[in-house]
Amino acid sequence: MTSFEPSFIRSIRFDHETVRALSDIGTGRGRQDLFRERAPEILEHLRRRSMIESTESSNRLEGITVPAAVLQHLVRDNANPAEGNRPQGEIAGYRNVLNLVHEASDVMKPSPNLLLQMHRDLFKFSGGAGGRWKATDNLITQTAPDGTVLVRFKPIAAWQTPEAIAHLHRRYTAEIAEGLANPLVLIALYVLDFLCIHPFADGNGRMARLLTVLLLYRHGYEVARWISIEQLYERTKDSYYDTLYQSSQGWHDSRHDPMPWIGYFLSVIQAAYFDLEFRLGDLNSTHGVKKQLVLDAIGRAGNSFRISDIEQAVPSVGRDHIRNVLREQRQAGRLRCDDKGRYARWRKI
Repeated sequence: MTSFEPSFIRSIRFDHETVRALSDIGTGRGRQDLFRERAPEILEHLRRRSMIESTESSNRLEGITVPAAVLQHLVRDNANPAEGNRPQGEIAGYRNVLNLVHEASDVMKPSPNLLLQMHRDLFKFSGGAGGRWKATDNLITQTAPDGTVLVRFKPIAAWQTPEAIAHLHRRYTAEIAEGLANPLVLIALYVLDFLCIHPFADGNGRMARLLTVLLLYRHGYEVARWISIEQLYERTKDSYYDTLYQSSQGWHDSRHDPMPWIGYFLSVIQAAYFDLEFRLGDLNSTHGVKKQLVLDAIGRAGNSFRISDIEQAVPSVGRDHIRNVLREQRQAGRLRCDDKGRYARWRKI
């Protein structure tokens, strides 16, 4: 009932794509200090956007939605949810735990008690059985188009949950300490086993995604600070659910194949680093960094804006440089300029 037995881990074999993904992720991790040095303003913009995207996508995967303006107010302004509004409470709870992970991951050592505390905080505003292991057995199901409910996986029984979670953390800690397996593979296996145990009555998917970010941080992979892993999951949700299903089959008897899930998980982290590199642009020159700052500000602006709006958004970039970028975008057919002079308005095409 675990992916962490030494003989099981040592038997895992990687194909060429998996090895390539591990290499690409390692390269991205090695460039994080350069990113901070050359593009701190862009990273700050990405951090703010990622918080909103992560909170929205992780909850939307569970069918929890609120209007966009409300979401931004809750996350960006750290606002309290409306009293009695459960979806807003779910959003605010996720926001709080994700903020905690971003700010204090170095002191958040994975343990059963930490899981209970995170789960308690996840449900702080929405009631429910926050901070307690499941009291009754649960099933992972799927509803077919004709309304038929299909059982995709039967998790650990409720009475076995505390010991199963304790065993998971003992084995994960031991493997990390031994240092023979790649930490990214161990993170993927941890998430797989956590979801197979399904320790809570509600919130298991969101907890798994929060734990993913936490474990990535604790091993030096900070891409989730700037690129939303949760949004990448949502964009590829069919693969997300299908690979978890494939790798969970036979799990109870340790006959499962973790590679579908490991391969998918690594591809998501690889894509996050590629996305980060793309958004940062050419870090080999100050020109490239400033251009990307302006493009990011244009992306956040409304359909119509003035040069002064962009100047306020990126005060470190001069007006002449902003004009050059706007001209490039106009020539590329992405913008048009109405009128001339100081108060001319630019519009997105």
